[in-house]
Amino acid sequence: MVQVCLNGRRGAADGSMIPLSPQALAESAAEAFAAGATDVHVHPKTPCGQDSLSPRVVAATLIAIRARVPVPVGVTTGAWAEPDPAARLRQVLDWTVLPDHASVNWHEPGAEELAAALLRLGVGVEAGIWSGTDGAARFARSPLGPRALRVLAEVTDPDPATAEESARALLAGLGGAHGRPVLLHGEDGGAWPVLRLAARLGLATRIGLEDTLLLPDGRRAVSNGQLVAEGLRRDEPGP
Repeated sequence: MVQVCLNGRRGAADGSMIPLSPQALAESAAEAFAAGATDVHVHPKTPCGQDSLSPRVVAATLIAIRARVPVPVGVTTGAWAEPDPAARLRQVLDWTVLPDHASVNWHEPGAEELAAALLRLGVGVEAGIWSGTDGAARFARSPLGPRALRVLAEVTDPDPATAEESARALLAGLGGAHGRPVLLHGEDGGAWPVLRLAARLGLATRIGLEDTLLLPDGRRAVSNGQLVAEGLRRDEPGP
């Protein structure tokens, strides 16, 4: 599985190719699907470009993307979109249009309660386990672990020289991951080395403008579709 991560926390300052509006996100998702993406991860944005868990913002984004692609669509629930755990939970419970899945960062306050609420709503939970946090240890103790859709193993090391080592350490720390499938990905300079490692290990992975703005040869990417196409050639030697 190759998931496309359309935008992440990036905004207009990162370049005009970053999709922000529901319409731009839908168009970008369609291009990524045509290039071979089989799943979508998106950060719904307010008109001013801020990540939001607002029911109105989430609904508009999901409706627009689903009108263009026939694959599962998931959203973030990152604490940066709403730092207060109680307020974040209330917003999620008020969603009028539900995503197929949502990522829950297990090191963030309120992760267990949020994941439990999503499961009650019938939304798949991607357990976000970041390197450099206690997320793996918390997830190992979680009674919700076996009910997760998959583990989103996020390598936060941006150094291309050490990202693969960091990824292997993260995977080792996950242990059996409650027997759940693992999607492994990196970010910035570590995105392509970690993606190639995921391919060698036979793991699901993701690529998109959230994770990197650059192609493997260092050129600036022009779209999510271009990144997905390059990602599907991940077995080729890197630069």
